Amino acid sequence: MEHLKTLNEAQKTAVLHTDGPLLIIAGAGAGKTKTITCRIAHLIKKGVPPERILAVTFTNKAAKEMRERVAVLLGRKVPYTPFFSDSGTPLVSTFHSLGVQMLRESGHALGIKKQFSVFDDGDSISAIKEALKRAELDPKQFEPRRMKNAISRYKEEGLSYAKFAEQVGNEYFPRMVEKVWHEYDAILKKEHALDFDDLLLQTLLLLREHADVREAYQRRWQYVHIDEYQDTNAIQYEISRLLAGERKNICVVGDLDQSIYSWRGADFRNILNFEKEYPDAKIVMLEQNYRSTKTILAAANDVITQNKLRKEKKLFTDNKDGEKIALYAGYDENDEARFVANKASALIASGISPSDIAVLYRANFQSRAIEEAMILLAVPYQVLGVRFFERREVKDVLSFLRLALNPESVADLARIINVPPRGIGKVTLGKVVVGKENELPAATRAKVGAFRKLMEHIRGEIPKLKTSELIKYIVQKSGLEAALKNGSDDDKERLMNMMELAAFAIKYDTLPTEEGAQTILSDAALASDQDSLDDKTQKKEGVKLMTVHASKGLEFEYVFITGLEQDLFPHVNLGNPESNDERYEEERRLFYVALTRAKEKLFLSYASTRTIFGSKQMNIPSDFLNDIDSAHLELIDGEEMDAPRDLFETIE
Repeated sequence: MEHLKTLNEAQKTAVLHTDGPLLIIAGAGAGKTKTITCRIAHLIKKGVPPERILAVTFTNKAAKEMRERVAVLLGRKVPYTPFFSDSGTPLVSTFHSLGVQMLRESGHALGIKKQFSVFDDGDSISAIKEALKRAELDPKQFEPRRMKNAISRYKEEGLSYAKFAEQVGNEYFPRMVEKVWHEYDAILKKEHALDFDDLLLQTLLLLREHADVREAYQRRWQYVHIDEYQDTNAIQYEISRLLAGERKNICVVGDLDQSIYSWRGADFRNILNFEKEYPDAKIVMLEQNYRSTKTILAAANDVITQNKLRKEKKLFTDNKDGEKIALYAGYDENDEARFVANKASALIASGISPSDIAVLYRANFQSRAIEEAMILLAVPYQVLGVRFFERREVKDVLSFLRLALNPESVADLARIINVPPRGIGKVTLGKVVVGKENELPAATRAKVGAFRKLMEHIRGEIPKLKTSELIKYIVQKSGLEAALKNGSDDDKERLMNMMELAAFAIKYDTLPTEEGAQTILSDAALASDQDSLDDKTQKKEGVKLMTVHASKGLEFEYVFITGLEQDLFPHVNLGNPESNDERYEEERRLFYVALTRAKEKLFLSYASTRTIFGSKQMNIPSDFLNDIDSAHLELIDGEEMDAPRDLFETIE
């Protein structure tokens, strides 16, 4: 078979093992996506109906890439199809999107309306602030983000509000969480909304508590694939197990050495537990790296072998030896930033595309100095993380769409009732929300009535227009187009972003409009940092600036890893490195991920002094630098880029 000819022996073993549990330990750059997609194609060519195959990953970007690769292998086009269609295509989804769609189809078993809204992070924080008010708690004492994170952690443990309230006990902070959660839960229910954590928690409850629903999905998906298994949390682990059912045709792919998300509930032990859950599981190790030079790979192996909590493996490559890894010792963060910008500028001048260069950092605040240096030297750059769907004007249009579908959404009503300005203030909104419109002056009632009529018009167009046409209709009918088209350059840019949203929505036009509208709203709410690197952004020339966490799954020819200072990378308060505790090992895994993003050349840097929150700090180089064999490194300075210096003069 043609699709098997390009595979190495380990990859081929994984593809050909089609029945029963399979654990693929896939090192960085070892072709895991190729292996999964070939396996899916192989199942289909063996006669498995495509719609009986499920593959779950973590970002929309990864899911899109997987869908496209499967399509190429099968020699067919895969349009954006309805979720549960008879379209003859495997389902490739993220966990959260899977939850959205399963709950839209079967959530009625839990009392969830099909038209529920999905609260994004901003919506959830706003609701928590309102919940704090209702609970008569001071948001300065109980910071909304901290409260949201606490509720999120409990949900990740599989606890609904009702279960948590039953066992809360007498500790002060949990009791405060219970008070806020009570109000937050009431807000979600009133608005027929679910937050990110609910999408997983309610899906788990659906599968666990309703055997008929569970069995229906097990019949539907007879072959289950889970990508990035080391990033699954307890609920995702359980959802995967329940979907696999008695057939146990489950293939999971992951790498303990790239587990970097414990702070959001991921548990790398899920890979270790897989063999306990499925004692007869086939285990395949993918250790051949196709991405990096031998030097980069050797340094990465030097680093990760210092960790104890891992499955033993050693990446190798047939690629060239490559250049040594450059190490730069900056005086301060501005000096370090100048080095990065200078070198990036020199690379671009030599013919390297700016998009083939990435600058990685441990914490977002580090980008400021780097951006300033890039601007000074006129180096084109883009900061990953400013998401298209988080722009105010885009969220406004989506709020009109969501309110049209779900008239109970108070959050959307509050957002857009005065967008563009139509003379409806907070006092008026307050009376509208509590049903006291009759107390308003006649002129104000007329304004509210005009807004209601506008929403009725939009709602009435849903069956008639395609999704993209509906968005254009909203922009025009709402008055947004008229308000912005003759305004400032910023106004015109905002209008262009709305039009870009309509263009983006064309891919949903193959769906019935209501389903297309629901899907674009779900996709927008669930978009990740990496999804901001869409096709349009990728084509735009610019050095990519991002956190190491955001870089996972990406690769670049040239990579700068900055801020390699003790207490910054590894991050502060992570315990004594000698104790080799789990958090410290995760920081080392994060460094390993950063190293393995590079194909051609790595630049490492640190600053001897750095101003953090207005305070200048003296730094020592990161302990992780000592993990790398000095034979792989050369110390360079900013003036003579190719002049090595005595390595240990600075490191030790």
